[in-house]
Amino acid sequence: MEPRDDIASWLAELPTPYEVLAPAEQSLPVVVASPHSGSIYPRAFVATSRLDPMTLRRSEDCFVDEIYGRVPDLGAPLIRALFPRAFLDVNREPFELDPRMFEDALPGWVVSRSPRISAGLGTIARVVASGCEIYRSKLRFEEALQRVGRLYRPYHEALADLVRETRRRFGYCILIDAHSMPSMGGRAGDELGDSGVDFVIGDCHGASCAPELPDLVEGLLSGMGYSVVRNDPYPGGFTTRHYGRPAIGVHAVQIEVNRALYMDEQSYVRRPELTRLAMDLTRLVGAVGGTRPSPME
Repeated sequence: MEPRDDIASWLAELPTPYEVLAPAEQSLPVVVASPHSGSIYPRAFVATSRLDPMTLRRSEDCFVDEIYGRVPDLGAPLIRALFPRAFLDVNREPFELDPRMFEDALPGWVVSRSPRISAGLGTIARVVASGCEIYRSKLRFEEALQRVGRLYRPYHEALADLVRETRRRFGYCILIDAHSMPSMGGRAGDELGDSGVDFVIGDCHGASCAPELPDLVEGLLSGMGYSVVRNDPYPGGFTTRHYGRPAIGVHAVQIEVNRALYMDEQSYVRRPELTRLAMDLTRLVGAVGGTRPSPME
């Protein structure tokens, strides 16, 4: 059986798996990445999934790229994946795969056990965020090779280039990995209760950046009236762990925003509050770009 033509047909319509929104001239030592806001679904993927298109979007960080869309006007680049997280998750190891999803045996070098795989959320996810199974039938490993080779690697090569060039230009780089999370309460609305938060800041429990960076982010967001916690339940994914190298001047922080602040989570429709949130986070990026985190051993 030949692998399905999901990627070939997708790339025929859209020649690149990512987009870099670059400033005319970079003036801030910041890179913003939105790995999960992609919403262009391969038609063959949708056709062969057991889920309808709306349910497939449950894992999508809807509109996060739009929320940070004014960042290039400040002088910082924004990179966004165009393919959806349900098809391939670039915030994972390149081959973090569940063997139960494949009809052929996986090579020994594949990461086949991790908490993310157990949850069904590996590099190629078994389920969407709501827990619904994505696929009607098993995949072949060749399909994983194609997705990683033609989507995952180009995205990370572009992100690595942005980080490298920013560090070369300024002597250091601050990477903001931008995400959204299902509603958990907080200022997003009284109907959500008082137990949740608006933002979760992840710094891999202090390993991915100098401590003053999450201190600054938390202080700015709190000053804007948002509720903020750190590392629980999102300490930072592959991007934060992989790129965060404070000893060499690369500081990575993950920012998760409560979706109920800016969208209807059932209909995937923007709320008017998105405009204010975008203004607040643009201001945050500008303030972060004006700081230089201290070196770490």
